[in-house]
Amino acid sequence: MSANAQIIKTQVGIVGGGPAGLMLSHLLAKSGIENIVVEKRDHETIKNTHRAGILETGSVKMLTDTGVDGRVLTDGYEHEGIDLRFRGESHRINFKELVDASVYLYPQNEVFVDLAAARERDGGDVRYSVSDTEVLDMATDTPKIRFTDAEGNAFEIHCEILVGADGSQGICKWAIPAEHRTDNFIEYPFAWFGILTEAPPSAPELIYSNSEHGFALISQRNEKVQRMYFQADPNEDASKWSEEQIWDELQKRVDGPDGLQLKRGPIFEQMILKFRSYVCEPMRYGNMFLAGDAGHTVPPTGAKGLNLAFADVKVLFEAIDSYFATKSKDLLDGYSEKALRRVWKAQNFSYWMTNMLHTRKDANPFETKRAIGELDTVVNSRYGQQYLAESYTGWPHGL
Repeated sequence: MSANAQIIKTQVGIVGGGPAGLMLSHLLAKSGIENIVVEKRDHETIKNTHRAGILETGSVKMLTDTGVDGRVLTDGYEHEGIDLRFRGESHRINFKELVDASVYLYPQNEVFVDLAAARERDGGDVRYSVSDTEVLDMATDTPKIRFTDAEGNAFEIHCEILVGADGSQGICKWAIPAEHRTDNFIEYPFAWFGILTEAPPSAPELIYSNSEHGFALISQRNEKVQRMYFQADPNEDASKWSEEQIWDELQKRVDGPDGLQLKRGPIFEQMILKFRSYVCEPMRYGNMFLAGDAGHTVPPTGAKGLNLAFADVKVLFEAIDSYFATKSKDLLDGYSEKALRRVWKAQNFSYWMTNMLHTRKDANPFETKRAIGELDTVVNSRYGQQYLAESYTGWPHGL
């Protein structure tokens, strides 16, 4: 420890001030459990990092029922289904009819804005723009977080429970000794070429399109800005594509006899999003617990990332709350196993959706036609549709 570092004592120290870390901080504070959050980015950077957001019913309830904010209900867009499109024809999966559930289109950075405002409103201790963050002594009764604040002051947090909610590029999971950690990993042979465009929506709900030219996702953001993606090579240089090339590529991937036409507009952001899946097992080392992308990542096809993070947070909050109320570690000891059950279900769903909808460059005609047969099976079976609808809208938290 630096000789001039100031020691702060709290019950729970949280590394990572994104949605997962802030939601956990909010729930803990409501239960009277002291906590401090440290985050390397500044508030404005996170606020202005545009990321898609499909929120399951359980995630929406976590925001609205715990007193964060109801903006998701007023500014978000409720979607009661999606379209699976192949052979140039759309097939609607009606979530409400199949499983009596829906999802909300609400960008992840807006979720952050709501949670950050709630923590500020409630007097939460959230420290942005920190640097030189370290976690140590995780296997002891007093795990610690070292960091330097925005003004250059050195601090060391002493806590009873340490939470790593610092995302896929964070430090916490890598602080777990290699012999105590299993890294489960797969990289996909394709990526998404994503755009943000100033245009009206091309469809009322998301379109997941399988075509001979590759996959496309026609999504939305709001009435004036839309988000769309098409399957691309992971090494593609997005900056070399003209707007006309991008629009032509998207259009040919949704072309069909129904004459569906995308509504075009100026493109103000274009990027390559690589695909991978990762799971850290266990999601715990000593008194440090991982939550959200710090412990696992999924491809975006199944819209599971933020929802899995919130599901982790709910299970972890209940375990921490039980510990401080009773001093029993039973729920903490069961956290990793319980969270991982849902994580692997979500990995399976995301893997299934990704491979069913995308076209591999090296796929032979048998593989390509088999995938169409799988899509046919799903859309022409109520049970197939129900599995997709149940998985997409989300299983009950804790399951």
